[in-house]
Amino acid sequence: MMRIQEAAQERHVLTITVDNEAGILAKIAGLFTARGYNIDSLTVADITDGHELSRITIVTHGPPAIIDQIHAQLERLVPVHKVTDLTEMGPYVERELALIKVAGKGENRVEALRLADVFRAKVVDTTTSSFIFELTGAPEKIDSFVALMRELGLVEVGRTGIVGMIRGAAAA
Repeated sequence: MMRIQEAAQERHVLTITVDNEAGILAKIAGLFTARGYNIDSLTVADITDGHELSRITIVTHGPPAIIDQIHAQLERLVPVHKVTDLTEMGPYVERELALIKVAGKGENRVEALRLADVFRAKVVDTTTSSFIFELTGAPEKIDSFVALMRELGLVEVGRTGIVGMIRGAAAA
């Protein structure tokens, strides 16, 4: 018999529309924690003018049976209006924002600026000894940029987490 950890792990991006009320994020995080599921990324934002609804985007992984169980348990929570697994809906776009601080002088400074241009990173702060770059894109793009900056004087990284949206005119 195959154990859960040994089953094929799949990465899924879930969007959850919820009432914008105190404690809902704790309920959802608690659902994951109580069952031993991991959250790889989590973002939350108010999505209505009247502040009635929020959208939570969670990136998680697990075998198909566990992902189905997560989906079903999320739908049972009272303030949850809709759960969508973008991974199963077809093509979707996912993006993340990062701020990356790099310290350096001379050639390292020039190389950091050159690479930032290649990655379309925007300089949002500069001193004579450091830069803070703003970079948006797929998580893999940000990972690559951060790896290159490690060699040039990486000081600090702040990442927002992933947001995703189904492609095309239809809403998820």
